[in-house]
Amino acid sequence: MMSFNKGKEIIEGSSRSVTSVVGVENPPRLSRYESQKRRDWITFGQYLRNRRPPVAISQCNANHVLDFLGYLDQFGKTKVHLQGCMFFGQPEPPGPCACSLRQAWGSLDALIGRLRAAYEENGGSPETNPFANGAIRIYLREVRDSQAKARGIPYKKKKKKKNPLKGNEDNSSFPTQRT
Repeated sequence: MMSFNKGKEIIEGSSRSVTSVVGVENPPRLSRYESQKRRDWITFGQYLRNRRPPVAISQCNANHVLDFLGYLDQFGKTKVHLQGCMFFGQPEPPGPCACSLRQAWGSLDALIGRLRAAYEENGGSPETNPFANGAIRIYLREVRDSQAKARGIPYKKKKKKKNPLKGNEDNSSFPTQRT
């Protein structure tokens, strides 16, 4: 059942966004992830345009991505102690030091994941995706390891839970049907 109320079309029992009589639909709200991915994509595009000379997204490569990650370090909030720092390797340093603030590995890893997806959603080919390049994975691994050492906390990869049904070839916990 449809009714008109103050120029808006209201469809009872519908979860669709409200459409005005002229047919302009309100865009759906993006999820937090989609909003962040969009913001990251715009920021990366601005970074490339502001380079001298400017770089088109289609000409972007892993070196541009690595430069971008280095550029982002200046906005980091994670204290990463250098090897010569007296607090190097201490998870809870007792005082301040002159070591620089950097982007946290987890933030960079999530950023690369969002940009990798955004690249392909914006027409890029998975084969030429600069965010999927091996050099990026190596860089992220080095950042992760160096930050873990600087904090004195080794990074341990989470082990996947084993499927109790896998590896149990006889499946003895299931009743068998005999014919």
